[in-house]
Amino acid sequence: MKFLDAIPLSIVLIAALTLGLAPFVPEPHVWEKLKMLASGDLRQAIDILDLLMHGAPWLLLIAKLLRGLAARQSD
Repeated sequence: MKFLDAIPLSIVLIAALTLGLAPFVPEPHVWEKLKMLASGDLRQAIDILDLLMHGAPWLLLIAKLLRGLAARQSD
């Protein structure tokens, strides 16, 4: 997990807010893909790849925040 600790939180937050939400209009891409996943319409490979690409910054942010929270509790 050293790679996760080496990435500054600010960079991960910026990536989640820009790459994770782009394009912003008419709605964030990751939100559109999550709605497709919930309705069962996420079938095409490009849509799955799109969800992974736009969701990765969010997953990285969640992992970094959870790791920081766990480190605080162990101190």
